[in-house]
Amino acid sequence: MNMNIKELALRELQSIIESWGYKKFAAAQIFSWVYKKGIEDFNAMSNLPVPLREKLKERFYLSDAVVAEKLVSRDGTQKILFRLKDGNYIESALIPAEGRVTGCVSSQVGCKYACAFCASGLSGFKRDLSCGEIIDEVFLLKKNSPEQKLTHLVFMGTGEPLDNYDNVLKAIRIINSPEAFHIGARRITISTSGLIPEIKRLSGEGLQIELSVSLHAADDSVRTKIMPVNKKYSLKDLRAACRDYINKTNRQITFEYILIKGVNADLRDAEKLCTLIRGLNAKVNLILSNKVPECGFEPPDKKTTAAFKNTLADGGIQVTVRASRGEDIQAACGQLRLRHEQK
Repeated sequence: MNMNIKELALRELQSIIESWGYKKFAAAQIFSWVYKKGIEDFNAMSNLPVPLREKLKERFYLSDAVVAEKLVSRDGTQKILFRLKDGNYIESALIPAEGRVTGCVSSQVGCKYACAFCASGLSGFKRDLSCGEIIDEVFLLKKNSPEQKLTHLVFMGTGEPLDNYDNVLKAIRIINSPEAFHIGARRITISTSGLIPEIKRLSGEGLQIELSVSLHAADDSVRTKIMPVNKKYSLKDLRAACRDYINKTNRQITFEYILIKGVNADLRDAEKLCTLIRGLNAKVNLILSNKVPECGFEPPDKKTTAAFKNTLADGGIQVTVRASRGEDIQAACGQLRLRHEQK
């Protein structure tokens, strides 16, 4: 059965090419055609022998995904819905900013963690994405980016990246490799809801990637209500895992914190957050809750947001407020896919 060639790391493709009787440098040529030149047809790989191209067509294909829908915001943000070979849908985003273009990538079809503020899991969890499907997302994001430029990646789309650990890490190593997209490790971020065993495992990978932890509350009772994963991994244990990760990797962690009106956005919440993370090499990224009708949450007003931020800053915490992007196209995680599946 044919397989997506993007499932393979360079060394794996080299092994196959050599088993066919060709020099392994042909694998680097194939990688160049796919990742550098964006070729989607083996016949177009003109510097490869015709018999090798025929072998490639017999064994592989070049993509598992096609663009099903694309929305473009007034601010330049793109939300792209991809249809996979099995008929499932995933979504990704392109976020341009001065000097950079960030791709927001999904790692699963649906999500099993059911965070109350997120549309990604509203239609349930279906399956993990393969390494090749993740690479396809990045490939098509680059294709759809202005000037085909893609400088940063964040695994913050649909799904929990660390729940699909092996496929995500293999994809990241390919994305990072000079022969493929060559996106620097420090320009790649994994966002997790706080899977402690996988955070520990990630600390031993030797990758200089960024780790972002979705915190969203500084009190176990509140966090459990909006993030059921907290029933398994408490804030105390999560803090200890983050501390160990920081010490082992010598990397700063980002704590993501969605501000939700009436839930986690008053000054007492800000003070608890200061207490929880003080002493860690970490920063806080405040995010205003999206208005997702199915979730029923709203963001706080500007005054409340400013007071929350100032409380953190006064407490010695490095803090920023993420600017909202793509609001006119409902660019929050899962919204486009959910709307499509409800048709």
